[in-house]
Amino acid sequence: MARPLRIQYPNAVYHVTCRGNERQSIFRDDTDRKRFLQILIQSHNIYTVKLYSYVLMSNHFHLLVETPLGNLAEFMRKFNITYTSYYNRRHNRVGHLYQGRYKSVLVDKNEYLSVLSRYIHLNPVRIKSMEKVLVKDKIKYLIRYPWSSLPGFINKRKKEWYIDYAMVLGEYGGDTDKARKEYKKRIYTEIAEGIAVKENILGQSILGGEAFIAWVKEHYIDGMKGRERPSVGVIHRYRTKDEVLLAVKRETGKDIEAIRSEKGELRQLVMEVLYRVGGLKGPEIGRLFGIDYGPVSQERKRLREKLPNNRKLRALMSQIEGKLSSTVIK
Repeated sequence: MARPLRIQYPNAVYHVTCRGNERQSIFRDDTDRKRFLQILIQSHNIYTVKLYSYVLMSNHFHLLVETPLGNLAEFMRKFNITYTSYYNRRHNRVGHLYQGRYKSVLVDKNEYLSVLSRYIHLNPVRIKSMEKVLVKDKIKYLIRYPWSSLPGFINKRKKEWYIDYAMVLGEYGGDTDKARKEYKKRIYTEIAEGIAVKENILGQSILGGEAFIAWVKEHYIDGMKGRERPSVGVIHRYRTKDEVLLAVKRETGKDIEAIRSEKGELRQLVMEVLYRVGGLKGPEIGRLFGIDYGPVSQERKRLREKLPNNRKLRALMSQIEGKLSSTVIK
C-alpha cells in the first residue's frame, strides 16, 4: 500500500497525528504530559509554526498547525526525536516510542480549520469507554479535560499564549466572547450528533473543498505520476539577509546600523529572525553584528526565554515573520 503523500509549501495547514508503538501509551503521568507540551512550545517557536489546536490522549496526540516556512517535516522530526529521547531517558527504555512516522493531512484552511479544531477537541469523549456515557456527562468530562487547547477556546481567561485562537474563531467573528459562545455551542451539539471529518479526506492526505483539491493536484500531485517516490514536498526558501532587514526596518523604523549599536531585545530578536527565517548561521550573524558567534547563541537563547512572558515582543516577532512569510514583502 502506497504511503500518503507528504506535501509541503509555505503557509500550509495540517492535521497531524502520532500514535504510540503497538498502540502503547506515550504518556505515563502528568510529568510526561507537561514535558511534552514544553517541547511542543519550544519546537513551535524554533520552527515558526502556528499552533491552532491540540489534544493529548493516552497513546496518541493530535495537532492542528500551520507552517509559514513550509517546514512540517523538520518541525516534526525535531519535536518527536526530542520527546522520545526524554521519554526513554526518564523511563529507562530504548527503541521507538511511536508507531512509524507521524500522519499528516493537508487541510483547506478556509473550509476546514474550525471543523478540524472541534474534531480534535472532541477526541477525549470519542473513545470506546465513553460510548454509553450520557451527553451531559460527556460535556462535563470534556470541559474538565486538562490536556487540550479547548479551555482557551471557550473561556478567554484560560487562553495560552502559544495558541492562535483568532484564526479558528474567525468563522464566528474572531477572538471575542461571542465567538467563544458559538464555538462552545457547536462543541456541545457535536458531542451528541458527531462530526464528520475522516469521510471527507482524499487519499489519506488532503481535506478540502473542490477548488483546493484541484489546486493541490495541479501543483503537487499530477507531476508525480509514473515516479516511484512515495512522497512529495517543496523545500521552503529562506529569505535573504536584505529581505529580513527590510522587514525589520518596516516594522521598527530601525536599520541594521541602529540595531547593531544598541543592546537588548530588538537586537536579540533580529538575530533570531536572521537565523530562523534567513537561514544564517551563528558565525554569519556574528560578523553582521561585529561579535563572535558564541554570544549570538547566548543572545538568541535569552530571547526565547523572554518570549513566553512578553506579549509585546511576541507580537513584534509575529509581525516581522508574517511579513517575511508573504510572497512579496510590502
